Amino acid sequence: MRQWRIIAKEAMARASIIGKFLCLLHVTDAYVLSSNHVLGPSMLPTLNITGDVVLVEHLSHRLGKLGSGDLVLVRSPLDPKKTLTKRIVAMEGDKVTFSLDPTRSHSSRSLVVPKGHVWIQGDNLYVSRDSRHFGPLPYGLIEGKVFMRVWPPSSFGLLGE
Repeated sequence: MRQWRIIAKEAMARASIIGKFLCLLHVTDAYVLSSNHVLGPSMLPTLNITGDVVLVEHLSHRLGKLGSGDLVLVRSPLDPKKTLTKRIVAMEGDKVTFSLDPTRSHSSRSLVVPKGHVWIQGDNLYVSRDSRHFGPLPYGLIEGKVFMRVWPPSSFGLLGE
């Protein structure tokens, strides 16, 4: 009987360590740093059409440290199950001029980005669905700042403007 108590105590101690590790892993992934697989042509030439794995930090947007030119991971306002990677073009209060069809530059519109919103666009304007289609993005839909590409190895490095 005593031997079973020792075994049970050891099992509980190990389960506790595993539980703590999993909690730490979840908190790190959700609130500090995570990886994300980015596919598609909308961010060409910055990101590859065949897919890149990028690192996303989740602190800058909570601290208000984002600005124009930053790459961000956002929850899609059209389909909340999807995430998008786009570039911030304008912050709240900034005036932005855009064209729904980049092949017709004469048909442009201007607006001021409302409070609590940002204007995002893909680097490849010809195929990107972004703020030109769904309007200014609420700041609350920003999930993090994309700062580094980790895959493929040949493109490993920091992502700047």
